[in-house]
Amino acid sequence: MSGLLRALLLGVVLAMPVMAIAEAPAILLAEVYRDQIDVTRYLVSEKLDGVRAIWDGERLRFRSGREIKAPAWFVAGLPKTPLDGELWLGRGRFEVLSGIVRREQPDDAEWRAVRYMIFELPGAQGSFRERAAAIRQLVRQAKLPWLQEIEQFEVPDRASLQKRLKSVVQGGGEGLMLHRADAAYETGRSDTLLKLKPWNDAEAVVIGHLPGKGKYAGMLGALRVRSADGREFSLGTGFTDEQRRNPPAIGSEVTYRYRDLTTRGLPRFASFMRLRGE
Repeated sequence: MSGLLRALLLGVVLAMPVMAIAEAPAILLAEVYRDQIDVTRYLVSEKLDGVRAIWDGERLRFRSGREIKAPAWFVAGLPKTPLDGELWLGRGRFEVLSGIVRREQPDDAEWRAVRYMIFELPGAQGSFRERAAAIRQLVRQAKLPWLQEIEQFEVPDRASLQKRLKSVVQGGGEGLMLHRADAAYETGRSDTLLKLKPWNDAEAVVIGHLPGKGKYAGMLGALRVRSADGREFSLGTGFTDEQRRNPPAIGSEVTYRYRDLTTRGLPRFASFMRLRGE
């Protein structure tokens, strides 16, 4: 083998790990709903407790950019049009869903229960109202039982919005999403998309494990975490016994929920929700 050929082959091998690194797709991220918003300008939908999934016409990916190992039949009939939505099993089933969609070897039987719930068409022209109509048409044309649209509806006032929120939460749902009906497609965090929940949520990095006492002796008592703005605090509730026996590793990122902020800017009534995997 010539020196030039050997060098070229070595260059290809060395480049392979770099090429394999997933690039996170640019997507729209929600701001938090505020009471002064004119709700009549928005289309409203249920906030699904699922796993965000972006279809680029060829591959299904997590928001991190990593490919979702879905069965071939699941993606075979998807339209070539880019889609943005949630993989979903139903209300209150996030942990089960997360286990299904993160496996390297997909289980066909488990995936039969998963639905791909679409709420956006990345890069498409027109207003969100027009894109929502296009989503309905795409779903009808695809004729796949697991490909569904997320219902968009209007509310006449804030009282009606709060009534709908109460109904969703009492039924085991997370909350509502509001998308401005006249908005063109955009990416990044924007108030064209708002989330409304009875609790707020955020992410933090685990920096320590505090030992449990009493019935939790020998297990996790609380996670010590650091928020994006550098504030440190503890999460002592929201864990299953299994999570207390095998807590999230130091350095991992977790999602927590809280009611509001104290005068020092710390979350009030903070509680662990889940390990953030993607």
